[in-house]
Amino acid sequence: MKILLSWLNDFAHFADVDDAEAVAAIASDLTSLGLAVEEVVPTGRGVDGVVSARVLRVETHPDAAKVRRVWVDAGDGEERHVWCGASNMGAGDLVPLATLGTAMPDGRTIERRGILGIDSEGMLCSGVELGVNDDDGGILLLDRSADAGLPYTEVLGTRPDVLFDLDVTRNRPDCWSHLGVARDLAARRGFDIAMPTMVSERLGAPRSVPVEIIAGDRCARFTTTVLSGVRVTESPAWIRQRLSAAGMRPINNVVDVSNLVMLELGQPNHAYDLEQLAGESIRVRLASDGERLTTLDGVERTLDAADLLICDGEDRPIGLGGVMGGLDSEISESTTVVALETAWFTPRGVMETAARHGLRSEASARYERGVDPYVIAAAVGRFIALLSESCPDLVAHAGGADERSASLPEQTRTAVLRGSVLDRVLGTSLDPDRVTGMLAAIGFDSVPVEAGLEVSLPSWRPDCAAEIDVVEEVARLHGYENIGRTVPRADVFGHLSPAQRRRRRVREVLVGLGVSEAMPNPFLAPDELERAGLSGPHLSITNPLAVEESALRTSLRPGLLKALSYNESHRREGVALFEIGHTYPPSEEELPDEQEVLAVVLAGCEAPAAVAVWDEVCAALGVGAQLDQSSPGEGMHPTRSATLRAGRDLLGVVGEVHPAVLAAFEVSERVAVLEVRLDVLLARSEKVVGATAVARTPSSDLDLAFLLDDEVPAERLTKALRQGAGSRLVSLDLFDVFRGDSLGDGRRSLAYRLRLQDPTGSLTDGDIATIRQACVDGAERIGATLR
Repeated sequence: MKILLSWLNDFAHFADVDDAEAVAAIASDLTSLGLAVEEVVPTGRGVDGVVSARVLRVETHPDAAKVRRVWVDAGDGEERHVWCGASNMGAGDLVPLATLGTAMPDGRTIERRGILGIDSEGMLCSGVELGVNDDDGGILLLDRSADAGLPYTEVLGTRPDVLFDLDVTRNRPDCWSHLGVARDLAARRGFDIAMPTMVSERLGAPRSVPVEIIAGDRCARFTTTVLSGVRVTESPAWIRQRLSAAGMRPINNVVDVSNLVMLELGQPNHAYDLEQLAGESIRVRLASDGERLTTLDGVERTLDAADLLICDGEDRPIGLGGVMGGLDSEISESTTVVALETAWFTPRGVMETAARHGLRSEASARYERGVDPYVIAAAVGRFIALLSESCPDLVAHAGGADERSASLPEQTRTAVLRGSVLDRVLGTSLDPDRVTGMLAAIGFDSVPVEAGLEVSLPSWRPDCAAEIDVVEEVARLHGYENIGRTVPRADVFGHLSPAQRRRRRVREVLVGLGVSEAMPNPFLAPDELERAGLSGPHLSITNPLAVEESALRTSLRPGLLKALSYNESHRREGVALFEIGHTYPPSEEELPDEQEVLAVVLAGCEAPAAVAVWDEVCAALGVGAQLDQSSPGEGMHPTRSATLRAGRDLLGVVGEVHPAVLAAFEVSERVAVLEVRLDVLLARSEKVVGATAVARTPSSDLDLAFLLDDEVPAERLTKALRQGAGSRLVSLDLFDVFRGDSLGDGRRSLAYRLRLQDPTGSLTDGDIATIRQACVDGAERIGATLR
């Protein structure tokens, strides 16, 4: 935000523009108030050696098609010849001439130089070269009625000034105006501010432009004021200079006054040529998909159903609400009657519209932060006062429209400030009367109540809503540098949370298993989800950094499979990778769901390897889950995969990647995979593992092989064997899986080794036989047959 010192001085005299020490103190105070000053730029001081010169004649040279010969008089009666590439001046014009020896702002020194053997005795300057404006379309033309030989700044009427370039945070919309900055600075220095001249009385006969607000949730207030007797002309010199110094290009008196009011009071406004408004009325509604509007920048825009439109009485779009007006109703030289719009739009709607169309204007920058809904009357009064300077016959008509909707923020809000809270948070002991005075200086009026101070929160501070916000205001005005630096004492010292410790434990276990951590890009191409066999919906990014990375991932598998493919293309096989990252499945909520997921891929391994990794993760976290082979999951091998479930909740998948998916990613090896919701596992209570005494008795191994149908998960047989063996089972390992013609179609042989041990004594042959029979009986109940 560009703030001019001379403009601040209109509210209260803070410093002379030539007092460098006072200017530095202002910059320091602004930064201390939270309005960080990024740069202090002196302006309007001019370039020594540049004077006004009268153009005597202009000629072309037959051998120099791109430049022209110009003869000028710099006020001393001497005729000077200058080569010039611009063609926008003619005899009698007054132009700025940089004389020989002038040091230009860009570092050049003007010297006598020749073209075709003819010397140039200086240089004619554009506004860009002198830092006056950003118009590089030709030579800067000065007032023809002025004398030649004067410093060009004297002809322009510019005065020295100081520009403060502020980095204003989004929570301070009031400081996107000179009034807001002056209010804070005056409060810090104990000054009273004086409001600029405004016209509150309207002498014209009642005349209004009726307003109908249809989209009340997007437009809470819309006012119109009719001004007649308008004469579109050039603005007064001081307005043009002020706008130019603030970085805005002067256009005409009506548009310039509109911009000046916005920069001064923070209220965007728009002037319509009333004769161009069909029906002399306005409707505020949402656009229809595909509706079109040509904005003031000359671009025809295709609108979205979420865009807010300002329309005339025939429902013809004349403006994009809060962003930019329409081209068809802009002010022109023939305009004599103006309908002045001042409104309040919801910040989020303006922000989304500006982003959707890539059209960020000075108005939208303020609306999307939140302007003061109740500064409108002052803004209209200031507009009338300023326009009256260039339009002596201006008439402001009574009876203007002021429509409001239920979404308009309340003008009066309060918060109770407790002295104990203020002292505890800031570590200070401030006098209550001083606190009251500081708050009153920025418009936070307060009255004593039993609990402390009941503070009225002004409408221009939408960022303040609670007691802690008022505490922050006191801290700003008191000065952060005046608050002692203390380290808060805490009864609990910093440490990892239980979830952080368990997450770290998972990483340690996986690294110990020889699996390397990877960090793929969370943004994918939409076809990569399809190649991974994931057909469900996904979220798309509207403005991705790369077009081919517009989808938010719903699984970690595509990124890890791409990493395996890359390694294989570089002749590195058998790579084992894991990632702990976030996925973003679609949600019915306003913001997407975000899930923390663990994924492990083991190239060159089969499903049991992934199950073994899952067992280690379960042991580390003290959790478990059931394996359900009836639904292997998308993108997984149909017979070598299973889903992981805790009751009815789906936790993830384990097994092997589908061969078609591997082919799509150009991976030739079989890939075992584990993907599980880590956030759910970390939220579950950890099962405490008790110490077990080391048995001194010998153990015995028992090998059993069973025939089992393919559709019956091996997990069920494993569970039956554990139940049959009971408390004497030390370990259970599946050491062989066999399929062959001798077993029949759809059947497989599963061979287990059971290690048995009784801590109270040695197992007898009868004990082992009993356990064996219990295991066989349990296996037969699920359809298994002992081989």
